[in-house]
Amino acid sequence: MTTDKERTTSLDDMFGDFAELILENVTIELDELKLALRPMVQQVAKAVARPALEMPKSLIPASFTPPIGKYTKSIQEITLGATKGQGGTRNKTVTIGGHTAPAWDLFQAPPKHPPIVAADVFDMPISLAKAVKMHYKEVLDDPAAWAKLVVDKFGADVVTLHLISTDRQLGDTSPNDAAKTIEEVLQAVKVPILIGSAGDPEKDGSVLAKAAEVCEGERTLLCSATVDVYEDIAIAAKKHDQVVLSWTSIDINQQKELNRRLFEWLTPEQIVIDPTTAALGYGLEYAFTIMQRMRLAGLLGDDELRFPISSGTTNAWAAREAWLNNPELGPRELRGPIWESVTALALLLAGNDLFMMMHPAAIKTLHDLVDWMKEKRQVKPEEYPDWTTLSIPEGT
Repeated sequence: MTTDKERTTSLDDMFGDFAELILENVTIELDELKLALRPMVQQVAKAVARPALEMPKSLIPASFTPPIGKYTKSIQEITLGATKGQGGTRNKTVTIGGHTAPAWDLFQAPPKHPPIVAADVFDMPISLAKAVKMHYKEVLDDPAAWAKLVVDKFGADVVTLHLISTDRQLGDTSPNDAAKTIEEVLQAVKVPILIGSAGDPEKDGSVLAKAAEVCEGERTLLCSATVDVYEDIAIAAKKHDQVVLSWTSIDINQQKELNRRLFEWLTPEQIVIDPTTAALGYGLEYAFTIMQRMRLAGLLGDDELRFPISSGTTNAWAAREAWLNNPELGPRELRGPIWESVTALALLLAGNDLFMMMHPAAIKTLHDLVDWMKEKRQVKPEEYPDWTTLSIPEGT
């Protein structure tokens, strides 16, 4: 007969070195339970009880060499506007270009001349997004007052006067009548003005040729020469010493071809290029890539691309998301100017020199950022801090 003492045994005796014991539907009744931890378990328990590892105080040291490129040419300098001493009537001029390194490459060289902002003005009332129209509703019928508003209140560096009423499908305004509007704007503001055509291939040449004549001595930018319409514009620019905007549609080879044609009449000091601005969400990455490639090609010696770049940043408002009345997308009053601002900021980093813009908040945003970036002087490589040895803040 087996006694209770003889029946009492340990689980270890029953299962030996098996590491796992599974009991199902078992009720255990006992008066006393003793747990004996094996040495390995005791070591693990001690390890768990150790204090947390001390956080590192610095990063692993590493060397850093600023990326310095070798560029053989500089971007052509272009001055727009002319003061009285220069034969014009402007109170100031603006100069773009002159760069010797990629856009905002502070390791190598800051931009020689900062980008400038031109505010769009139209010679007739047009359909505008509500978020834009609310700022200009008092001057839509008066381009001279409109120009004065964007300069005096919104801080535009220059004004772009778009003569869209000359389009045969809109107002079919004659070149002579368009010239009167130009003269009124020249009287209203004393900053440089740019003249934009309507995009009518039958009339753009004669309209911009007349504009070049009216702006004799003012050193204005005629917008735009294209692969289809360029000869009359180039001839007038040569005769009256104006600058021509060479416009193509996101195509480097087409841009080079148009510039070669313009060289027959114009000097490098008379050409600004515009490879077309595709807005945020509507091909911005293509516009960025083309502008960046053109800038690098110019710096590396391509004389057909060694020019300042212009952007019709107002194209951002062609994106439905910028103005669509959809509460899920957020308030249009903020969404629209943000859309234009982001488009501009992206192209700023690609190397753009001249921004044609519209919304006051977008204009101010770009101005503020450019002013901040201008404060960043060129720093010699040895003066850059060693970011790899900086202390790590407490709580990081």
